[in-house]
Amino acid sequence: MNLHEMTDEQLAMSYVNGSNQAFDLLLSRNQQKLFAYILFVVRDKGLAEDVFQETFVKAIVRLQEGKYQPTGKFGAWLMRIAHNIIMDSFRSQQSSKLVEAANGNDLSNLQGSEQLQGSIEHQFVNEQVMTDVRRLMEALPAPQREVVYMRYYQDMSFKEIAEATAVSINTALGRMRYAILNMRRMAKNNDIQLSLQ
Repeated sequence: MNLHEMTDEQLAMSYVNGSNQAFDLLLSRNQQKLFAYILFVVRDKGLAEDVFQETFVKAIVRLQEGKYQPTGKFGAWLMRIAHNIIMDSFRSQQSSKLVEAANGNDLSNLQGSEQLQGSIEHQFVNEQVMTDVRRLMEALPAPQREVVYMRYYQDMSFKEIAEATAVSINTALGRMRYAILNMRRMAKNNDIQLSLQ
């Protein structure tokens, strides 16, 4: 079978069986999504690059040790490794906060307004709404912001989110519920309209 026709899980097993090209393809398929997730959580490009590299080093070691089970979600498995590295890093800093805000870090490089269609007026309104939503997300507590990001920007199911963050599905759902309530409250308190046109 051609490597490019293989699923991520098949590529992982091919790498375990000695194909370095399979791993190169796995890396190219997953690097953008994984790096965007890490950068969103840690908010520092240098730290994000370190976490990204450590994630793939750990993935290689676990693959070589036979600790990967092809369950159909290689990307979620990588995110779980990254999440654990981030949590370990924050624990070692004995920080009570998950993230520190960094200047110039926003979600403008993610999905957004460029995909919205319509007249110039509607496009302007939609761009403003998306900017407001990103600002509201920035103000959420880190666990809520992380769940919102995984759900809406990474298109992960709540089961995948729960697995990636090592919490129960109910906890992931609860964080999403509180995130939505908090965003609605902040929008109301700041007279922000959040309806796309």
